[in-house]
Amino acid sequence: MKNTVPVSIGSREPLDECDLLAVACFAGESPEVEGLGEAWRAAAARVAARTGWEGRPEQRGETAVEQGALSLCGLGRREDLTWRKLSAWLVRVADAAQVNGAARLTFLLPRHRETMGEAAAERIARVLALSDYRFDRFLSAATARRPRLSRVTILPPAGEEATYAAAVARTASLAAAIALARDLGNTPANEATPLWLEERAAELARERGIGFTVLHREELEQRGMGGLLAVGGGAIHPPRLLRLEVGSEGPIVALVGKGVTFDSGGISIKPAADMDEMKYDKCGACAVLALAWLAADLALPLRLRVYMPLAENVLDSRSYRPGDIIRFPNGKTAEITNTDCEGRLILADAMSLASEEGAEVLLEYSTLTGACIMALGRHAAGLFTPDDGLAADLLAAAERTGEKLWRLPVGPEYLEEMKGVHADLRNLATRWGGASTAAAFLSQFVGGLTRWAHLDIAGVAYVGRDQNSHPGATGYGIALTLDYLRRLTGTP
Repeated sequence: MKNTVPVSIGSREPLDECDLLAVACFAGESPEVEGLGEAWRAAAARVAARTGWEGRPEQRGETAVEQGALSLCGLGRREDLTWRKLSAWLVRVADAAQVNGAARLTFLLPRHRETMGEAAAERIARVLALSDYRFDRFLSAATARRPRLSRVTILPPAGEEATYAAAVARTASLAAAIALARDLGNTPANEATPLWLEERAAELARERGIGFTVLHREELEQRGMGGLLAVGGGAIHPPRLLRLEVGSEGPIVALVGKGVTFDSGGISIKPAADMDEMKYDKCGACAVLALAWLAADLALPLRLRVYMPLAENVLDSRSYRPGDIIRFPNGKTAEITNTDCEGRLILADAMSLASEEGAEVLLEYSTLTGACIMALGRHAAGLFTPDDGLAADLLAAAERTGEKLWRLPVGPEYLEEMKGVHADLRNLATRWGGASTAAAFLSQFVGGLTRWAHLDIAGVAYVGRDQNSHPGATGYGIALTLDYLRRLTGTP
């Protein structure tokens, strides 16, 4: 795909042609350049001998070599290096290479716990495959677009070559799926309507032979899907529920993703500040669609069912109101106390259908609550599940892939707060513990299933303009979910 860059494994001697060789160096240590040709080793030594070189984080020194250029990059103290710091360094170097027109980029990696082993190799390969990602199709001038990388080569720590080669082979499809989810998530609401997402899903389904069905307004009414009908009732773009099915043998896994293509808050309207970021309220749906494509591409041995409830939450004379009572497919009712708590309503419809159709595991992804951002910041997603085994599996997958996940409580005390006065439930309780009360609400739509999990990705699904130089959708959750599914099915 155009938004990923080819990644390969190279040899130290002779070194493949490159425009820039980035060599990582820890503070107080000499560069680990064993095995490189004499010219490259001498270049690294020259930079390291310069006055002021200390190997501090983000410190960089460059020098020309006949075959290209070498950049010696400080990583700080060895014991302080984390995956987040390492991945940030990889991205910084790729950015600098693009700005300076270096199309062929090579990384020489040091020996460290964050660079050795299967999980580390897969994390690094994924980040580098996505290092050329940008969403620029709305830029009219070619001059506004950055130069692109044509190739990224990894020189692994000695002895890790086979591990990295396998990781690169496994990661290509994953990186493409993440780029797909980012493209969908970044597309603005004037284009990315529920119909537009349906058309994109239909195209992907045809390409990969994925089963695809759509429930439109008439079918939603017949099935009693009051959440979608209410939330999407005020929009000129009608709501719908997409269902994709991949595979015919193996465990039945349901993935549900929130797809609010734009969230104004409805009658309980949001503040104007940063409302443009509400195009990202569909990122859960974008992630599960990409996972359907990925599962088909990898031919994972499972029966994967993907549910995408899609709606636009806007103001109109037909918009649902605070005080309304709506009914869901499983018969439960909820009174509306705030129309800006719309995600849980459309998810209730989709989760009811998934449980009704016999899911053995149900994973749901949604940019659901600001309360989760208040609790965890923009560093981790919240994990809610009553199943300790499923929690352990997902947390382990998050640890291996570098996608941070933190388990938060969901229990009867939170459900008690969500009880309605004139209906079974209400869609918003008090301001306290809002992420857990939202999860408790969702717990009422999984039937008797215990192996279900809600991932609140509100803080990590996208990066805002004020956060760093790479704003936009992240594709969070795809890597950890693939890791989980691979281990669930015993797939290498």
